[in-house]
Amino acid sequence: MTGLSTMRLSSLLALLRPALPLILGLSLGCSLSLLRVSWIQGEGDDPCIEAVGELGGPQNPDSRTRLDQSDEDFKPRIIPYYRDPNKPYKKVLRTRYIQTELGSRERLLVAVLTSRTTLSTLAVAVNRTVAHHFPRLLYFTGQRGARAPAGMQVVSHGDERPAWLMSETLRHLHTHFGADYDWFFIMQDDTYVQAPRLAALAGHLSINQDLYLGRAEEFIGAGEQARYCHGGFGYLLSRSLLLRLWPHLDGCRGDILSARPDEWLGRCLIDSLGIGCVSQHQPLFCPFGSPLLTFDSLRALESSKIGQQYRSFELAKNRDPEKEGSSAFLNAFAVHPVSEGNLMYRLHKRFSALELDRAYSEIEQLQAQIRNLTMLTPEGEAGLSWPVGLPAPFTPHSRFEVLGWDYFTEQHTFSCADGAPKCPLQGASRADVGDAVETALEQLNRRYQPRLRFQKQRLLNGYRRFDPARGMEYTLDLLLEAVTQRGHRRALARRVSLLRPLSRVEILPMPYVTEATRVQLVLPLLVAEAAAAPAFLEAFATNVLEPREHALLTLLLVYGPREGGRGAPDPFLRVKAAATELERRYPGTRLAWLAVRAEAPSQVRLMDVISKKHPVDTLFFVTTVWTRPGPEVLNRCRMNAISGWQAFFPVHFQEFNPTLSPQRSPPGPPGAGPDPPSSPGADPSRGASVGGRFDRQASAEGCFYNADYLAARARLAGELAGQEEEEALEGLEVMDVFLRFSGLHLFRAVEPGLVQKFSLRDCSPRLSEELYHRCRLSNLEGLGGRAQLAMTLFEQEQANST
Repeated sequence: MTGLSTMRLSSLLALLRPALPLILGLSLGCSLSLLRVSWIQGEGDDPCIEAVGELGGPQNPDSRTRLDQSDEDFKPRIIPYYRDPNKPYKKVLRTRYIQTELGSRERLLVAVLTSRTTLSTLAVAVNRTVAHHFPRLLYFTGQRGARAPAGMQVVSHGDERPAWLMSETLRHLHTHFGADYDWFFIMQDDTYVQAPRLAALAGHLSINQDLYLGRAEEFIGAGEQARYCHGGFGYLLSRSLLLRLWPHLDGCRGDILSARPDEWLGRCLIDSLGIGCVSQHQPLFCPFGSPLLTFDSLRALESSKIGQQYRSFELAKNRDPEKEGSSAFLNAFAVHPVSEGNLMYRLHKRFSALELDRAYSEIEQLQAQIRNLTMLTPEGEAGLSWPVGLPAPFTPHSRFEVLGWDYFTEQHTFSCADGAPKCPLQGASRADVGDAVETALEQLNRRYQPRLRFQKQRLLNGYRRFDPARGMEYTLDLLLEAVTQRGHRRALARRVSLLRPLSRVEILPMPYVTEATRVQLVLPLLVAEAAAAPAFLEAFATNVLEPREHALLTLLLVYGPREGGRGAPDPFLRVKAAATELERRYPGTRLAWLAVRAEAPSQVRLMDVISKKHPVDTLFFVTTVWTRPGPEVLNRCRMNAISGWQAFFPVHFQEFNPTLSPQRSPPGPPGAGPDPPSSPGADPSRGASVGGRFDRQASAEGCFYNADYLAARARLAGELAGQEEEEALEGLEVMDVFLRFSGLHLFRAVEPGLVQKFSLRDCSPRLSEELYHRCRLSNLEGLGGRAQLAMTLFEQEQANST
């Protein structure tokens, strides 16, 4: 009987043996979970401990209450939608960026305290060294009506008392930017700030804590625990702390007397909120499983065992920044005092060189790690790209995707923009080639010195191509003279390869624009163009009036000195009849027209007439009778023309002469044979299959605001007077006015939606030499492509020979 029980037990264990690890794991997990729950329940309601302050310093007594309150902000809440039926319905305007709709805030705002004597010197130096690193940089001064230097936003309070200036600065920050930024850094204009390090520090701090971080100083005659942040080295204020401080600003300004603004702020924070300055911030530490343990807290703990420390350096008088090598200086966030602007620039140069060396060192370490890891991949050393860490060269999948190389020498390039076989190497291209040759020579000397020293004789051959995944690649054949340590010389020819990698892509800040802006189309019409106007009006009705685009049209009828007079027939009679017919077909539509008489019509003079008839906030779209603007073109006009910032002049697609260059259908797949002929008017965005080209010489179309045009026109009248202005107006176009007499950005880009039929432009001899040359060149280039023109000449020669 015992043997039978043993056999049954053995068979049962054999069946349960595969499941034993699972059973043991579940048992162990349940036991540890129960044990952990008992520990947490025994510690109290708040398992997280906040330590803000100096090591061994006091803790805030109401920290647990604030943490519990701030934690409520991160809990999702469902707010039901309710609309009052008694109120009229308004269309909700959606924001352009999701960041605005979600209420996300920027990370850091920098406020600089300046004065009457240093606004144009030290404040300008601060702006030039750190402004491009921060989203917003403001300058506060007590001077009334201070004139802001170019590119600086200055806020004048009108009173230079220190405490009053600091109070009004904090009030301004709370009122205008309290809902937009998480951190506020306040500094003086005699302080140099290492901007990348400060931005990184703000990025490692949690946003839901009351923090006053800077260089802590003790009050004279006060206890050791009462400290303020020295204003000369700058200090950080959290948004939550600024919100709590705001109700106490008026009381602090009346009760606290201090000659220094930083001491006044420190006393105000201690008296009203019980918060002092700290030089070191230890982030939250919570047990695993706590809801307050965020990724930012983990990253902050990982970066430093003792937390985030605000490091500063006091610069001695007449001390050379180039000779400073202490760790306190090399790791400082802020340096103070800076007595003059030249010293600010020298500090910026030194810290920029340090950051550059640090970046090169990190690149070398990363490259070494990439080499070690590549050996473990299946491809091995063959999978290592050059340069190490950059994307591999683009691999074409067909012969149409092959990236071509451009050949050049030190004097000429053999890939010219106008299609010529050879043209001089000049301007930016020449500087680019010279920089590549100098870099190659520098790298060769760095690698082979002191055994060999190379001197350039000349560039034998040069090749370059742009790879969109890597950057600009160079292959140079250099004739060098190698000099040994003993003075022996020998000529060598060596081939080197270089790469100018693409830099970091940044988003440029642009003013907000909307697609709801009304576009005012302006069509100047000469008598010679009257026959083509009805076709333009019919296309305008199809593309703009039928889809109900938010756009209007004004016709500017230009009569000659002897046209349209008494007893003479009106050359624009058909145009007026076609406009009246459109108004009848589309009720509510009004096509305005103006009649002017000019012997030598100039685009600028005609625009002067139109500009006076419209408000200053009008968005103009100057067009031609051969243009067919549609909804997409109008939207791009709205988005690219920015009031006070940018004017847009699109490049239209000009079709070739149909008698010389018949249009073809879009190309089929490879191997499908020749392309059959197609109907005219094909889409130009399909590439070279359409008979035409983008006319870069023409600039008749343009989008701009009336206020920007009036400003440029006034500047033209101020710089040119009398007969000089009259001669200039005859030889200028609107684009030239913006280019020469406006500070706006001029955006010039190809526009596939603007397709023009073949037409020869009337080149007036009254135009300037440059405009006349551009007009003639546009007509000649619009005849046809090189292949079509060559075939036409060949056929004519064959016909003449027979």
